[in-house]
Amino acid sequence: MSRKALVAGVGMIPFAKPGQSEVYNVMGEKASVLALRDAGIGYDKVEHGYVGYVYGDSTCGQAALYGVGLSGIPIFNVNNNCTTGSSALYLARQAVESGVVECALALGFEEMRPGALATYFTDRPLALTRFVEAMDKFVGYDKEKPRAPQFFGGAGQEYADKYGMTAESFARVQVKARQHAANNPFALFTKPLSVGEILESTHIFGPLTKFQCCPPTCGAAAAIVCSEDFARRNGVNAPVEIRAQAMTTDKSSTFEDHSMMKLVGYDMAREAADMVYEQAGIGPEDIDVVELHDCFTANEVISYEALRLTPEGDAEKFISDGDNTYGGRVVTNPSGGLLSKGHPLGATGLAQCFELTNQIRGTADKRQVPGARHALAHNLGLGGACVVTLYAAA
Repeated sequence: MSRKALVAGVGMIPFAKPGQSEVYNVMGEKASVLALRDAGIGYDKVEHGYVGYVYGDSTCGQAALYGVGLSGIPIFNVNNNCTTGSSALYLARQAVESGVVECALALGFEEMRPGALATYFTDRPLALTRFVEAMDKFVGYDKEKPRAPQFFGGAGQEYADKYGMTAESFARVQVKARQHAANNPFALFTKPLSVGEILESTHIFGPLTKFQCCPPTCGAAAAIVCSEDFARRNGVNAPVEIRAQAMTTDKSSTFEDHSMMKLVGYDMAREAADMVYEQAGIGPEDIDVVELHDCFTANEVISYEALRLTPEGDAEKFISDGDNTYGGRVVTNPSGGLLSKGHPLGATGLAQCFELTNQIRGTADKRQVPGARHALAHNLGLGGACVVTLYAAA
């Protein structure tokens, strides 16, 4: 892999509550058209399409991109749980870097249903069987509550028990998320919340309350990935380089170390981040802005340390010192993150790409992180996979 892969254009539509969005193929088509327009190219220049979604039948990717054009290009459908959007981006980047294509489109969308995530194929083994069995062994299972917050609430409780972190500090992560989301026209929830309001909302599991859990949403986002030669030939303005990217899956420590933090991806995230830092030749101290996978406040907390943004056991100080926001050491989730923007599974990783591309370009408006040079994305999915991506000015 000797060629550079550039993000030539990005597109995103505002996220919406289930039942209040357009259908998936229309959302996907609109996000793709916006990305093409941002890159200043036509669909006829795209050689491969990589389309991510979790809830949908086979060839939904074709259904979305056929609305953009019927060009006959290969279209690959990707499903990798909450890491789906970044997995599509990973494949597009890989195709460009390897020289297979000069230009590829990565698209992610999700048309979700209200309520907690559900299993639709109940007549066969559950993909998360290993994880469910491990969670039941580590912390037990409350049948009256959804599984996802029990996974991440259990991880948050482990962190709190290990380092003495208070419930108020977990809540402050959501306070920060809403403050950032107030400047994001694409975010679903922008109303400020106080620590008291967050802690007084319905208790879910461990340190988590209702307002510390991301909502299911519908939406779409897309990116055009191209080579340097393609960008020059086609007059692409302000491309952003994918300087480094890594994808990891689980190892034995996920299940054998009796740790809820590891069960929800701590080790995967640490390994992927370390690979990215090594590839790019920089360290975590060089990162200016991060979009990380805050499906729950607890996961943002443990991700600070998995990504080496702060030393182990130091997350509470990191939060109380304001080092996770504007004026601090690194701005985390300037978009408002999943907690405020919402989490349409297939679109999430590409929504991170949209935000960080604009941050590096200096076009993030009121969300702009001054002087942003290096931007890190962290997208995590149980089952499992983690993609970490480093963006920088081309």
